[in-house]
Order: sequence, then C-alpha cells, then structure tokens
Amino acid sequence: MRFDALLTHARAWLPGRTTIDARERLRAVAGAGLGLLVTALLSHWLAGPLHASVWLIAPLGASAVLVFAVPASPLAQPWSVIGGNTLSALVGIACANWIPEPAIAAAVAVALAIALMFSARCLHPPGGAAALLAVLTHTTQFSSALFPFFTNSLLLVLAGVAYNSLTGRRYPHVQVARPPATDARFSQADIDAVLARYNQVLDISRDDLASLIQQTELESYRRRLGTLHCADIMSREPVSVEFGTPLQEAWSLMHERRIKALPVTDRTRRVVGIVTQADFFRQLDLQHHEGIAGKLRDLIRATRTVMSDKPEVVGQIMTRQVRVASAERPVVDLVPLFSEGGHHHIPIIDGEKRLTGMITQSDFVRALYRAVGPA
Repeated sequence: MRFDALLTHARAWLPGRTTIDARERLRAVAGAGLGLLVTALLSHWLAGPLHASVWLIAPLGASAVLVFAVPASPLAQPWSVIGGNTLSALVGIACANWIPEPAIAAAVAVALAIALMFSARCLHPPGGAAALLAVLTHTTQFSSALFPFFTNSLLLVLAGVAYNSLTGRRYPHVQVARPPATDARFSQADIDAVLARYNQVLDISRDDLASLIQQTELESYRRRLGTLHCADIMSREPVSVEFGTPLQEAWSLMHERRIKALPVTDRTRRVVGIVTQADFFRQLDLQHHEGIAGKLRDLIRATRTVMSDKPEVVGQIMTRQVRVASAERPVVDLVPLFSEGGHHHIPIIDGEKRLTGMITQSDFVRALYRAVGPA
C-alpha cells in the first residue's frame, strides 16, 4: 500500500501528455521565432536613436511561449503581456533603487509584481522575471520600463496579433458572452460557483471552459449513441397536410392522432413548412382567457362566403422556416436542436428531399434512454 502511494506521488511529478498535433506545434514554434525576430530587429533599430544599451529583455522569450503557443490563455492576452511586463519592471526598478540588499530586493520585487498584476488584471508569469531582471541588473532608471520593457512587449503583441490571425488562431482571444441556453444542463452561474470554490488561477477563461464542457458532453453522446441515425428512430409515414388543407381538417387530424405538429408538403411530398398547435393559438386573442374554445371553433370553421377576413387554410398560419434532417444524419447531431434550439418536431427527408418520417422530442428521449440508460 505504501509503495502504491509512493508511486502515485512520483507520477504527480511527471508532465501530462500534450493533446496538440505536429502541425500546431510547428505553428507555435515558427510563430515564436518570427515574432521574436521581428521584435528584436525593430527594438535594435530603435535602440540607436534612444542611445539605449539594452534593447531586448530575456523575459520576452517566456512571453513568446504564451503568445504563440497558448494564444487562448488569459495569461497571454495583450494587456497581460504589456501590462504585466511593464508594471513588473517598474516594481523591480523601484526595489533596485530603494532596497540595497539584492536578495531582499529580488524577493520583494517579485512578490509586489505579482500583487500588482493581480490588482491590474494583467497576471503574466514572465512579469515576475521582468521584476527580477531589473533588480539583478540594478536597473535604476524608470525610463527603462518604457524601453525596452514596454516597447519589446508591445512589438511582440503586435507580431502575435498578425501571426495568430493569419494562422487561424483568435488573438486577442476575446471572450464572447453567450446567453445561457434555456434547456442547458448547466448555466454560467453554476460555473462561477464552482470556480469560486476552486479558488485557484486557471489558465483558461470561463467562457472557453464552458464551451469545452459542452463539447465534451456532446462527444460523450456521440460515443454512446454510436452509429444511430435518424432513420433508426423516426416515426415512419408521418401524417402531413398540404398548403391548401382547411384548418378544420388539420386540427381534427392533430386531435385524432394526438400529435402537436403536422409537416406541410407540396404535391411532391417536399416539406414547405410545419403547422403546430401553437400556430393555431397564435391566431387567437389570448389576452382574455375566457371563451378560448369558442374562439378556436370560429377560427377553424370554414367560411362559406367568397371573401374571408380570417385564415382558412394551413398555408396561411404555418411556420415557413422549418428545420429538417436527413434520414442518414447521425442522431447525435440533433442534440443541440432539441436541447437548445427550442425544436420539438424535426421532419425527416430522404435523398430526394421528400418527407419520409418525423422525430419528436419523445422519440429522441426514448432513443437516448435506450443508448445511455441502464441495461
């Protein structure tokens, strides 16, 4: 037992596997090299007119790792790089001026730099190195924070913006505030609560974390549902109506078959819309609940005159924008439609785009239960 515990402890010292492919590694390597080259050349050129002896700082190498290898990291964003390096340099310069003992100055500089970066929301690991570098080189001129620290960081960020954008990586990695889905299994508030309990710095934003959780959940469904297709779970030969079907006939079909939606097709069985119970009730004045049954009867009753001031056929009240799915489409692809898209009925079409079936939320839940439920 003691040996197993020791082995587990030893494994904790080993790094985990990286999940990126060779192409992404090459992209990061090339970006760091090019970014530092451009920064170094421009900084060296600027050092001449400024009469600066130091034109490139060592912590910039660590900044390049973040900007080009992990551009989505909150620690790699432009303000983190520029603010973290520059503010930390100012702290290091101040400590070099006011604390004579180098060891104490170094420790205080790094500690204060971290505190300042937390307060300024620009936590950047190379910032600690920037503060330490200022102390070790006994940099006492505050103008050094502007050049080379600020200038180097700004040039590297600009190179990162250009290179990451050209290679398909979003940088700056702007966080998109996504409104929580109505039927989502978790909300942003849930994530905030868990992160508050975790109470540690994560090298990933909350929004990216939420996206990864959602994608992981979808991948789990895909693995469990396997090769199940829409044709395997759909209701075959669904009841449908045409554009000119009278409202009374359509309502009677829904009532007799105990269904809440009817696909609307043309003469070739191609879907042109869908009519639901909600479409019927949408035509009624529901501000006053009294007499709803009478209002519904008046709506679906056919008008015997040539002219009518109310809808008479399905095509006048149907929803024209209808989401359909192919019979060969994997069932897992319907998860977002039913869970977040607000859909309750999905017409299924064949290879010739003709109506061949219907999947309801009940069909989907039943299939999901069979696939992932207890044996």
